[in-house]
Amino acid sequence: MPTFFPRQSIEWHLEEPRAFRRFSRSLVEMAVVTGVLVRIYRLLILTHGYNNWLYLGGTFALGLIFLIGMLTAHLANYPLRQYTWRAPYFALIEVASEMATSALLIAVHREPNGTVRAHWDDWLGMGLNALLVRGLAILLWTAILAGVVELVRRTLVRDDEDIRERERQDNATGANYPSS
Repeated sequence: MPTFFPRQSIEWHLEEPRAFRRFSRSLVEMAVVTGVLVRIYRLLILTHGYNNWLYLGGTFALGLIFLIGMLTAHLANYPLRQYTWRAPYFALIEVASEMATSALLIAVHREPNGTVRAHWDDWLGMGLNALLVRGLAILLWTAILAGVVELVRRTLVRDDEDIRERERQDNATGANYPSS
């Protein structure tokens, strides 16, 4: 347990961020892990699942939530102005790592392509499809997230700043204190 009120100023220690927080700051690491896990999740869903629309829709939604959750965890560490270049790079690196995983799975004859196993001639088409679907999802979510963050900053944060400014002005003029 850290000491919040040390006896000497030399006792102050900077606390290291938690492991996931440190991990989430790295664009490459987050995108690579996301791409590998999305591809393995896709493999498991397509080879070991039921064949009905409810199952496929639910698993698609769960995969999408994971994808945008990892993206959000990464973008939350940075200001809005950096979203414009971080999101496209995240999409490119995520799809590249996903396709590297796919190539490995094709090499060991485990990559599904519908109801059959994928072959090397399917790889480019699957990569373009992944780039289109994941890239659009990432860019769309980034736009929504940026809009929500900006809206919250303009409404809630500004109200808090206005309240603090009024309190500072009141304290400076002595308006909060009864006259004696």
